[in-house]
Amino acid sequence: MEAKHEERAITRDREIKGGTPVFSGTRVPVEIMLDYLEDGQSIDDFLSHYPGISRELAVAVREEVKGMLVASA
Repeated sequence: MEAKHEERAITRDREIKGGTPVFSGTRVPVEIMLDYLEDGQSIDDFLSHYPGISRELAVAVREEVKGMLVASA
């Protein structure tokens, strides 16, 4: 039986944007969505400007970031 590989929503690779955390499968930095949310905008606002990012991926990134913050507290 093969072990199930869990995909991460965030990728860090020195070859992509110098290691800046990006949405997996893209070159879009996660920080951009966080800036939208910090400025009081919604995920819908972000997605309207970045149509290559799916809602599912945006929500997964938000949850992954949330998990990182909770784990470091």
